[in-house]
Amino acid sequence: MIVGIGIDIIEVARIKEAIENYGERFLKRVFTENEIKYCEEFKENKYVHYSARFSAKEAFSKAIGTGLTQGFKLNSVGIVNNSNGKPEIELLGELKEKWGDFKIFVSLSHINTHSTAVVIIEK
Repeated sequence: MIVGIGIDIIEVARIKEAIENYGERFLKRVFTENEIKYCEEFKENKYVHYSARFSAKEAFSKAIGTGLTQGFKLNSVGIVNNSNGKPEIELLGELKEKWGDFKIFVSLSHINTHSTAVVIIEK
């Protein structure tokens, strides 16, 4: 049974600007260490990958019904890729305790200017 659906789209330039203006402080507040390591591997396209992950966090927050203003820290939701390259959501801390037994599906898409994500949560 589906218990939540969330979708988000973001301009890559917004995330690029935030990273350029706030640097490591922004990165550590929003992304996990694994996400930062992954995105930094894409030197010239790293902002596209950061924005796709940010979009997935926003979509997850919509799927659980809180939005970004309530309920959790952004870096407690990580986007990891499985051995086939498929993105998956990794929950940490209180989110893992509350949502860890649910099946969470995530799909990311991006072009040079925009990133989007869809999250479906199933019980």
